[in-house]
Amino acid sequence: MLRKAKTLKGYKLAGLDGDLGKVQEFYFDDLHWTVRYLIAATGNWLTGRQVLISPYALLPVNIEEQSIGVNLTKKQIEDSPSLYSDKPVSRQFEEAYYGYFGWPMYWSGPYVWGSSHHPVPDCEKWEKSLKGTISKDYHLRSTQDVGGHHIQATDGEIGHVEDFIIDDKTWAIRYLVIDTQNWWPGKKVLVSPMWIERVSWSESKVFVNLFREAIKRSPEYTDEYVVTRDYEAGLHRHYNRPGYWENELTGK
Repeated sequence: MLRKAKTLKGYKLAGLDGDLGKVQEFYFDDLHWTVRYLIAATGNWLTGRQVLISPYALLPVNIEEQSIGVNLTKKQIEDSPSLYSDKPVSRQFEEAYYGYFGWPMYWSGPYVWGSSHHPVPDCEKWEKSLKGTISKDYHLRSTQDVGGHHIQATDGEIGHVEDFIIDDKTWAIRYLVIDTQNWWPGKKVLVSPMWIERVSWSESKVFVNLFREAIKRSPEYTDEYVVTRDYEAGLHRHYNRPGYWENELTGK
């Protein structure tokens, strides 16, 4: 199911032996635009540390209880490799983190999660990921930091990033929610990361391979919408772009 990052923010993280805290924000990689870690706000528990939780440990989102189950104990998290709050997430940390939990490293393999399009909990299916292919070059970005970046269309600026639409099965960011109201008495629209040409992190600007008029005429999105497959199909038809689900069905 597709869910807004801002909706998930604040959801309770329910560990195997008690509450771990609440969702604070997300780290995603700038190659696949996929959430690699939820950052937990733990209150007075584990102060001074960034508590990162990989989607490998997550159970299905519970909308009614506004919670996400975590298949870990507090002790497992306490004993996991430490990352202080003022430090970036390095590859060295990730290798130690994934090694500690025994999960396959998502950057080794042909797909978004190694040998799969989503984080597979069954360890019998991890062999292909462990054998891997080429280690991918990427950086982790925070949804909080990227929120507000300006969107640069082919022929000029068109809006700014207001939110992210996340697939809670694959944890891929399927869409950026773009607020266009500073450019015309506007609306909110969705843009897929697949349509991003490049990102200038120094300029806080996202360049998309789309024209302003096409974005202006695209299907409107409001915060009350549930993004259905019919809506997605209409959006992709508008831009004459294939849907991400087509690649996943063919295994690409």
